[in-house]
Amino acid sequence: MINDVHLRVIGPLDAVAAGTNPTGEEILDTAVSADTIDLQVARDIGEGANLYAVFTVTTAVTRAAGACTVTFEVITSASADLSAPTVIASSDAIPKATLVAGYQHVLRVPPSVGGTGQRYLGLQMTFSAAADTGEWLGDFVHDIQDGKKFYSSGFAVS
Repeated sequence: MINDVHLRVIGPLDAVAAGTNPTGEEILDTAVSADTIDLQVARDIGEGANLYAVFTVTTAVTRAAGACTVTFEVITSASADLSAPTVIASSDAIPKATLVAGYQHVLRVPPSVGGTGQRYLGLQMTFSAAADTGEWLGDFVHDIQDGKKFYSSGFAVS
């Protein structure tokens, strides 16, 4: 997986935009990406090829009390601030216990993204209840890898 700064819509410094606050305010019920991809700019983001959205947890999601789940979503909108979004791909509800630092979730972007009539592409996270902390990266990529294959030491490759 090769990341491109122009295809990162949730960055490590977007904690406030993603709903958290350094002063400890709770994460909002729904958080949209701070940046978007303008689908009307003359560039190739991989039309006809598979495109994926990769959500990476960089700071674990916590909640002082009670349960919390998050649903990751790929959205389009007619406006750059992603207001009134249309959800085009969605994950199941993922429990907070799973959302530890380093956790990744991948969604395939439907190939018809250009035909939605919407100009902007972004990401959204929907929480079942307010959480206390958590930070993410959100990238659009052409290929994915799990990068988590570990092999025991002491074996020979021939």
